[in-house]
Formats: sequence, structure tokens, C-alpha cells
Amino acid sequence: MKFFIDTANLAHIKEANDLGILDGVTTNPSLMAKEGIKGQDNILKHYADICALVDGDVSAEVLSTDFSSMVEEGKKLAAIHKNIVVKVPMIKDGIKAIKWFTDNGIRTNCTLVFSAGQAILAAKAGASYVSPFIGRVDDSNWDGIQLIEQINHIYSIQGFDTQILAASIRNALHIVRSAEAGAHVCTCPLDSILGLLKHPLTDIGLAKFLEDAKKM
Repeated sequence: MKFFIDTANLAHIKEANDLGILDGVTTNPSLMAKEGIKGQDNILKHYADICALVDGDVSAEVLSTDFSSMVEEGKKLAAIHKNIVVKVPMIKDGIKAIKWFTDNGIRTNCTLVFSAGQAILAAKAGASYVSPFIGRVDDSNWDGIQLIEQINHIYSIQGFDTQILAASIRNALHIVRSAEAGAHVCTCPLDSILGLLKHPLTDIGLAKFLEDAKKM
């Protein structure tokens, strides 16, 4: 399973990349706003800065909701760097845009996916990635991990090449369970990635080793 970091914070991206396990980055308008990045020129420059840090796919989200505008915006994003994947919302015009991008050699990430039916449409249109938001699914009293399992089952039967990108990750357990459910990619904040390092028995064991080493 690939690890992507879900942020627009360059320091967090660098820290995750320095671990040696980072495969890519996802962002969205909310994450850009959180870092105080405003205006199209600044957003495009920030995507270029991210691509300079990470040798992997970087999802860059369109802000438009109609077909023509999404296509024009997506072309500008794709021109920034070869690793840019255009992130498109799961709406009717979004599916049309994904098909256009697919036919014109531009890779896409279909975002805001909450059902297997939506995932089927994204795959049929040729999306490179489909992003089920498992944390938000859990918030609505459904099972986000079960959704990943269902999509993975359907994709395996039908032979779809679209990769399942588990998004809206809330904790380290989400990452582990996404891997078990067959997600090809997991995108999450830095805290969730670092959370995989933690276990009380590791801390206890290390403390014991260091204590015994002093006696040598």
C-alpha cells in the first residue's frame, strides 16, 4: 500500500518524506486555506513547491463545478509537473471531466466518494484514483472500511485499474484497517502516519534495553 500525506504544509511533507516511506501528496481547498494560501497564482506555485519536495503523485484539486471550467483548470494544473494528478469531485460534470482527462492522457483522482455506485462511475470514466472518505462515512453511522472492502471486491471482479485511495483518515487504526481492506493508497495527516510508530511495549522495551546497557 502506498502512503500519501494529506496536507498543504511543506514542513509536514518534508518530515514525512524524510522517513523514506512517502509515495505522494493529496491536498484540497480547505488544506490550502489552512496554510493561508490564496489566489490562483499562489496556489499553482504551492503545487510546484510540493512537487519539488516529493517524487510521487501530487493530487491538485479543481475548484470549478462545471465541465468546461474543470477541463480548463485541470489542464493548467497538469501542466505544472508530470506528477500532478487532477482531483475532480464526484458530480455529473466531474465524471464527464474525468472521461475527457482520461482520453487526453491526464491522470485523475475522483474525490468525495461515499458509495460503491459512485466508485463504479469513476472507474468507468477512467479515474486513476478513487477517494472514499472513510472518516466521514463513519461519521454518518456507516462503516467506511466496509465501503473500501466493497469497492475492492467490485474492482477485482470487473478488472478495473482504478486504485482505491482511502481518504478522511482519522487515526493510525484507520490506516491498518484500510490496508487489510485492500486499499491501494492511504492518505492521511502526519500525526496518523507517526501514530503507526507508537506502542507502549516498544517504549517499555527500549527503556529496559537502555537501562541494561548502562550496566555493561
